[in-house]
Amino acid sequence: MRKDVRILLVGEPKVGKTSLIMSLVSEEFPDEVPLRAEEITIPADVTPERVPTHIVDYSEAEQSDEQLYQEISKANVICIVYSVNNKKSIEKVTSHWIPLINDRTDKDSRVPLILVGNKSDLVEHSSMETILPIMNQYQDIETCVECSAKNLKNISELFYYAQKAVLHPTGPLYCPEEKELKPSCIKALTRIFKVSDLDNDGILNDNELNFFQRTCFNTPLAPQALEDVKNVVRRNMTDGVKDNGLTLKGFLFLHTLFIQRGRHETTWTVLRRFGYDDDLELTQEYLFPMIKIPPDCTTELNHNAYLFLQSVFDKHDKDRDCSLSPEEVKDLFKVFPYMPWGPDVNNTVCTNDQGWITYQGYLSQWTLTTYLDVQRSLEYLGYLGYSIIYEQESQAAAITVTRNKRIDLQKKQTQRSVFRCNVLGARGSGKSGFLQAFLGRNLQRQRRIREDHKSFYAISTTYVYGQEKYLLLHEVMPDFDFLSEADLACDVVCLVYDINNPRSFEYCAKVYKQYFIDSKTPCVVIAAKSDLHEMRQHYSLSPHEFCRKHKLHPPQPFTCNTNDAPNKDIYTRLTTMAMYPHARLRCMCACNRCTYCLCQNLLKLELLRSIKAQLRRVVFNRLLGWVEAVGGCLLSEEDFSLTQQVSAVSNVEGSIFMEASAGQLIPSDRHMAQADLKNSTFWLRASVGATVFAVLGFAMYRALLKQR
Repeated sequence: MRKDVRILLVGEPKVGKTSLIMSLVSEEFPDEVPLRAEEITIPADVTPERVPTHIVDYSEAEQSDEQLYQEISKANVICIVYSVNNKKSIEKVTSHWIPLINDRTDKDSRVPLILVGNKSDLVEHSSMETILPIMNQYQDIETCVECSAKNLKNISELFYYAQKAVLHPTGPLYCPEEKELKPSCIKALTRIFKVSDLDNDGILNDNELNFFQRTCFNTPLAPQALEDVKNVVRRNMTDGVKDNGLTLKGFLFLHTLFIQRGRHETTWTVLRRFGYDDDLELTQEYLFPMIKIPPDCTTELNHNAYLFLQSVFDKHDKDRDCSLSPEEVKDLFKVFPYMPWGPDVNNTVCTNDQGWITYQGYLSQWTLTTYLDVQRSLEYLGYLGYSIIYEQESQAAAITVTRNKRIDLQKKQTQRSVFRCNVLGARGSGKSGFLQAFLGRNLQRQRRIREDHKSFYAISTTYVYGQEKYLLLHEVMPDFDFLSEADLACDVVCLVYDINNPRSFEYCAKVYKQYFIDSKTPCVVIAAKSDLHEMRQHYSLSPHEFCRKHKLHPPQPFTCNTNDAPNKDIYTRLTTMAMYPHARLRCMCACNRCTYCLCQNLLKLELLRSIKAQLRRVVFNRLLGWVEAVGGCLLSEEDFSLTQQVSAVSNVEGSIFMEASAGQLIPSDRHMAQADLKNSTFWLRASVGATVFAVLGFAMYRALLKQR
C-alpha cells in the first residue's frame, strides 16, 4: 500500500475546483475564492484509510502548461471537474482533458481518473445520463461524483473516492467490459484459496472460513453470517457451495460481487494481507524479510518450521504412503509461480523404490535449501503462507541462526543439527557413488541415474549418540588450483581415492597438504571401490603411511557395489567427527584385524555373553544376599528398598566390568594401546568396589543414627 496519496484537480476555469478544496478544509463555502489554492496536506489520522493525502489545485491563469505536465506526472489520481450546468465544460472532459492526461502518462501505469460534477445545487436534474457513455468509453475512469461546494454536498465523499481509487484501484482486479475478474487477480485469489484450504479438500469449511476471516479482518464470522454468505453463493452459482463448504468458484464469485458493489477495498485487504502489491505481485518485503547472519554462522529451520512443513506434506500426501508422487509434488507447488524442484532433487534426497520423494527426503531438501540459500528458503515459505498460517510477522521466524563455529570449538559442544562434509577426489575416484550410497542406493541403482539429473549434493539423517542430525555431502569438482572458500568451508572433509587406480591417491595427498594440513577441520581418507583389487599408488607414501605420518585415521574401505543398500556406518562416523572436531576417535575402522575390532567382536560372541551372564548372576546373587542380610538387620523397610536400587546400579557396572575384563584377553599392538585397556579396567573395578562400599557405609551410618 502507498505511503501517501496525491490528488490533482483539473478542469475548465470557473467550474469550482478551488471552491471544492476550500469547502473541504473550512467546512463552509468561502466568500472570496482565490485563483488557485495552495497545496493542502491532510494528516493520516484524519483520513479513513490512515494515509496522508496531498490535494493540489490547478489554475490556467497562474500556471503554465509545463507546470501542469509536471503535476500530472506526480499525481496518483486526477479529478476532472466540470460544471453540471455548463455543457461546454462537460465536452472538454473528452475533447481536451482525458487525451491530455493520457498523452502525459505511460500506457502501462495509467493514473485513475474521477469525474466530478460540481454546482449540483444549480440544477434539478442529474448529469449522469451524459457522463455514463464517457465512463464506458474510458476504462481509466474509476467513478463519477456529483457534488456542490456551496451546499457542502458530497465533498468529503469526493476525496474519499479519490483516495480509494489510489489505495484500492479497480483496474488490476476487474474488467468492466467482460464483467469478470482479471486473470492476474484470479491467479492471486486462487493461491490464497489454496493456502487457506488447510486440509486440501478443495473446500473452505466453516473452520477454514473463520480462520481466513480472522487472518484478514481480525474478527471471526458469526455462524449466521457464515450461512448468509453461503446462501448468497448458492442463489447465484450451482457449484459455489459443496458439502456445506465454499468452493474455489464460490470464493471467486464472492470477490467479483464485492467489486461490482463498490467494495473492492475488501478484496484489496485480502490481497495485501497475503503479501500482494498494487500490481498483484508478491512484494519483496513479504518474500525476502530481513535476517542477519553473522560470519561463521549457519541457518537452520526451527521446530515450528518443521511442524509447518510436516503439515504441508500431510496435506498433499493424499494416498498416505509417506512419499510424494510427481502429481502430488506438482499439486504442492501450485501456489508457486514456478516449479522450484527439478529432477536433480530426486538424486539429492532419499526416495522410495518408485523414485518418489519420501517424507525424510522432503524434510532433507528443505533443510538443504535453508542451509545453502536461506533467502530462497524464505521465498518458498512465503509462497506456502508460513507467516499467515502460523500468525508470525514474517518467514524469518522459521529460521534459526546458529552460534559462531569458533564458540562451539571453544566450548567443545554444539547446538547445530546440520553438518557439511565436502567430498574431494580425482575424477572417477567414486565421489558420486559415495554420495548416492548415503541415500541407500547401491551401484546397480546408481547406473540408472541420467547424466543430466545428477546432483552434487546428498543430504539425509544420521544418529549420533541417539540424536538425529543432518549430514550434507557436497561433491567438489576436482579442480586443484581453484578451490574456492565455499569448497573449503565445511565441518569435515572426505578425501576419496580409487584403490584400483594407481594415480588416484596423489590428488588427495596434494589437496590435504595444500589446504587442510594446518586446518582444524577433521579429515577422513576413503578407500573407494574396496571390492576391486588394490593397486599400489604412485605416490612417495602409501595411503596408510601418509595417514600415519599426518596423524589421520587409516583409509576407510568403502564400496557401493553390494546387493543390498550400502553400509552407512562411515556416515555416522563423519557426523560424529563434525559434531566433535576437538575429540579424536580411538578407532573408525571395521577391519577385524586391529585390537579394538577384535575386542568388540569377542564381546559380541554369544558364548562370552552367556558365560558373562552366568558369572554375574552367581557373584551378585551372593553379594546381594549378604547385603540383604545386613540391611535387614540394620535398616528400615524404606532404607532397604534404597539399598536394592543402588545394588541394581552395581549390577550394570558389573556387566561393564566383565566386558572390559574380557578385553584384556586380546593382545594389543595397534589402534588401542594395552595401557588404555588396563587403565579402563582399573577404573571399572574401582567404581564397582566404591559402589558396594558406599552401600555398606550408608547402612552402618543409618544404623548408628537410629541407636542414638
